[in-house]
Amino acid sequence: MARLSDRVAGSVGSVGEYLAEQRRNAQLSLRQLSDLAGVSNPYLSQIERGLRKPSADVLQQLAKALRISAETLYVRAGILDPDDGSDGRSASGVVDAVLLDPVLNERQKRVLLDVYASFVRENTPDEPAAAKPTAKKSPASKRTTK
Repeated sequence: MARLSDRVAGSVGSVGEYLAEQRRNAQLSLRQLSDLAGVSNPYLSQIERGLRKPSADVLQQLAKALRISAETLYVRAGILDPDDGSDGRSASGVVDAVLLDPVLNERQKRVLLDVYASFVRENTPDEPAAAKPTAKKSPASKRTTK
């Protein structure tokens, strides 16, 4: 798990850089975003420059103000592992691919990840985490809906 978090954090850059990019995309000044999010202007500036690491609460406020996924900010800040709540390494590859795709905007990324998560939930057997199979699933073992 630590390796995945390290890889994600290293591959996407700092949460501050990402926030600054999203703020510019939303055409907001630093002062406007700080007012919308309820954080001080100097504190937001320090976050964007990588001098401060924001808490999950501050990230949630910023995500709401920017109208982006708080989960995306948590992943980029290293607070949340992209495969938390999913069924393993294949999910992290999908999440990484979506989060790192420069062509998609944040709304599209959020929608794709929501759809993906719903399919994973639909196809995941109701088993305790310790009982997860280690072998490849055969086509017959997949749930199908009609």
